[in-house]
Amino acid sequence: MKLSISQKLITVSALGVAALAFSGASSAAVNADAAQALAKKSDCLKCHAIDKDKKASSFKKIAAKWHGKADAEAKLVDALTKSPKVKMTDGTEEEHKAIGTKDMAEIKNLIGWILAQ
Repeated sequence: MKLSISQKLITVSALGVAALAFSGASSAAVNADAAQALAKKSDCLKCHAIDKDKKASSFKKIAAKWHGKADAEAKLVDALTKSPKVKMTDGTEEEHKAIGTKDMAEIKNLIGWILAQ
């Protein structure tokens, strides 16, 4: 079946709109204010900053490390809830402090915010 130029343009436009709608829906799911409040309440900002390394890697570096990895959320849930040993920017190791909530929706929102940096 051969499509006219106008039919092709309509098809491409519809696909573009659909892609934008889906990408907007996933980023809208993150409540940045709630994530930042939880990070502050849990003392995450004592060791992490959004865009620069402190005692620990920046959230931007963490997001880059996990970008595109299927297991990113699961690994970060473990890091935030199980207090594993983590390597600090100076090469030392410390036990990572557990997040200040047991609410998995709040934890996943925080992870979504971190990964969006």
